[in-house]
Amino acid sequence: MTAPSYPTRLLNDGHSIPAVGLGVWQTPPEDTRLAVESALRTGYRHIDTAAVYQNETEVGEGLVSSGVPRDDIYLVTKLWNSEQGYDKALRAFDASARRLGVDYVDLYLIHWPLPEVNLYVESFKALSTLRDDGRARSIGVSNFQPEHLRTLIDATGIVPAVNQIELHPRLPQQELRELHAELGIATEAWSPLGQGGLLSEPTVTAIAEAHSKTPAQVLIRWHLQLGNIVIPKSVNPDRIASNFDVFDFELTEKDIASIGSLDDGTRLGPDPRTFNFTG
Repeated sequence: MTAPSYPTRLLNDGHSIPAVGLGVWQTPPEDTRLAVESALRTGYRHIDTAAVYQNETEVGEGLVSSGVPRDDIYLVTKLWNSEQGYDKALRAFDASARRLGVDYVDLYLIHWPLPEVNLYVESFKALSTLRDDGRARSIGVSNFQPEHLRTLIDATGIVPAVNQIELHPRLPQQELRELHAELGIATEAWSPLGQGGLLSEPTVTAIAEAHSKTPAQVLIRWHLQLGNIVIPKSVNPDRIASNFDVFDFELTEKDIASIGSLDDGTRLGPDPRTFNFTG
């Protein structure tokens, strides 16, 4: 099975990440293996999980059962909040790698900054060690705000390869994306479809009808044309395939502007500046 030709994003460390991946947040463990297998057989080569999702074992099983060679797959997982700190982060990575059944991951992220806990600098130093050892080919962060990014870079001298953030038309994160561009950090969007809430939005459905595409395909295309990396989730094989069928059309500038007009600042997840949960 050959790797598909579809867009990638060049990271600041020289590695490339496929621009569309399968996210498995809130995917039950019993559904995860088949979802991953289905995605990889469809042509996806990017799978995004996390320790806290409690489905890393099943992700690993899906990688194997797909028949796709490990080196053709871009695998991402994340350090959970309770494991922040240098030594704990190293142990947490070892545990994730065992569950996934892999020797390395392509990208390892700090899941949340936890500003009151204030261990993200020490955690990132552990990620740097993992990168130096070849166990994490790229390292980055998730849900970091400008002040967290600047503190991290000032303290370590390392610019994260990726910042994975909540990003959808109601929360397009313009300021943060501009900072990413300035610093050379790739922007990756979680909840890219607004957790399904944008699929019936009239602006989106009208554009979908005009292009003979689904609302989900239009939203994924919007992300791609903004330069985002995007990880829609599904356990339905037909929807997984549909979400990947986004490379044969382009949105117009008017389409992009119309979707952008949906920005109302709605955040579906926690505010990274105040979220400090370590359970």
